[in-house]
Amino acid sequence: MTQTTSTIPAERKRALGLAGALVGLAVTLGACQHTSDDSLAMVNAPADYRQRHPIAVTEADRSIVVFVGRGRGGLTAEQRAEVTGMAQDWMREGTGAVSVDVPVDTANARAAQDSLREIQATFAAVGVPPRGILVRKYHPEDPRQMPAIRVNYPRITAVAGPCGIWPEDLGTSVHNPSYLENKQYYNFGCANQRNLASMVENPADLVQPRAETPAYTPRRGIAFEKYRKGTATATAYPESDKAKLSDTGK
Repeated sequence: MTQTTSTIPAERKRALGLAGALVGLAVTLGACQHTSDDSLAMVNAPADYRQRHPIAVTEADRSIVVFVGRGRGGLTAEQRAEVTGMAQDWMREGTGAVSVDVPVDTANARAAQDSLREIQATFAAVGVPPRGILVRKYHPEDPRQMPAIRVNYPRITAVAGPCGIWPEDLGTSVHNPSYLENKQYYNFGCANQRNLASMVENPADLVQPRAETPAYTPRRGIAFEKYRKGTATATAYPESDKAKLSDTGK
């Protein structure tokens, strides 16, 4: 009887110790779960928004969709203009082959083939070589969606973001380090960077300047000749005075 009473407290102590360890582990894991990636984003974030949300130059696809009815092949005037513009852009900025996805085993499969031939002819007329166009067949997954021809090609583009990350509260609080130190909030400037990346025509302009174009030799020769003779090198435009409506200010 004495041995049993002395063993029970020891087992209870071990059980309580194990329970305490489990509670401590749960508290620790719970604290880790409250630390999200968004909250860590502000820890080492640069002060300059251009460094927090840099514009990256990468390769992405440009694509158009050509819808084809089941009873009419070929391209409409608007579709022909879109395909022509895309072919001209490929000549200037394309970095890979043009991929044309054509639906098969559909109600408009025959009409799609007629449209495909016109698309190929349009690209060839602009100057795209036949080996630069890859035709691929696909089966539409959604029967409710009208099968269409998808035309795309890779090009160099500029991207920024993603935006909308708010690791800290913007309110006036002592628990907000950005407010106390008068710093920019993390998402500040992201939309501006993203819009600039989408508007720039040549992404290389964000990295390096363009080379200078050659000087206009005939005009430069005339200016040098006037300079050699000691006459004024400025160009006179006598027609400019005819467009004036008033002599006020003379």
